[in-house]
Amino acid sequence: MIVEVKNLFKTYQLGETKIEALRGLNLSLEAGEFTALIGASGSGKSTLLNLIGCLDRPDQGEVIIAGQNTSTLSEDQLSEIRNLRIGYIFQAFNLIPVLSVFENVELPLVLRTDITAAQRKERVLRALDDVGLGTFVNHWPNKLSGGQRQRVAIARALVTEPSLILADEPTANLDSKTANMIIDLLLEMNKKRNVTFLFCSHDEKLINRVQKIIRISDGKLV
Repeated sequence: MIVEVKNLFKTYQLGETKIEALRGLNLSLEAGEFTALIGASGSGKSTLLNLIGCLDRPDQGEVIIAGQNTSTLSEDQLSEIRNLRIGYIFQAFNLIPVLSVFENVELPLVLRTDITAAQRKERVLRALDDVGLGTFVNHWPNKLSGGQRQRVAIARALVTEPSLILADEPTANLDSKTANMIIDLLLEMNKKRNVTFLFCSHDEKLINRVQKIIRISDGKLV
């Protein structure tokens, strides 16, 4: 089991209003699964992704990643899990405009002391080759199309060789044709690298492209 979520609760305070984002949610993902988390805006999708990705802590419940209970870990230990085990793909790409394609993909590896500069370069080039951008290493993000920018973001997620990749609305800023190409690429990486994917979306058109669908509404699975 790569992900286990047990009795998860998360509440946010918005002004004088208390928002129950997650309400006793349970979820499990096997290694190698390609899963879509489907739900309307405000259903709790992004909150759940942030908790599984160790970007936030639950009010109650447990998030277990590859057998490790993250609720007992320090901030440094959570950071290590994020750096070694989890890759992230964002809706807005989150590329740094003053860095080249190569440098954007290399960024998660820069602070790693367990790999050499030569190993970093090898990983970056392999990730870019995998997403079909091997000849774009010296390009700037603002010279790329939306689909190409998302491919760079996927390469950046892959470069740490994670066991789990979380994608928050990865096709929301793309046209239908490009969105389907990105899903094709994610499926290819799922098979080629045996990486577990969990992505959230409210795009019903993408449902038939995934292996497993989880629906969420009002902070609970339905």
